[in-house]
Amino acid sequence: MTQSYKDLLQQREALEQAISAARQREISEAVAKVRELVAEFGLTAQDIFLGRGTKTAGKPTIKVAAKYRDPATGQTWTGRGKAPKWIDGKDRAQFVIA
Repeated sequence: MTQSYKDLLQQREALEQAISAARQREISEAVAKVRELVAEFGLTAQDIFLGRGTKTAGKPTIKVAAKYRDPATGQTWTGRGKAPKWIDGKDRAQFVIA
């Protein structure tokens, strides 16, 4: 038995409504459980989100050793990112830090 296009659209609409209602119900249950755990253990937003939005969030910054030095000024460059003017367009071998 084949269903008409109109019947299928009605079924889809009913299914989307059921999905939306189930999602809202499960979200409400999850929020209630989280609130219960926060109250039970005395947690703060900082405890839960691990400093999200602060400088310490994410990967730690790792310093990279300089590979090149300008003998005239003593400035250094790691070889990453845009080359500074004192080395740009020149043979880098003469600036390598031994």
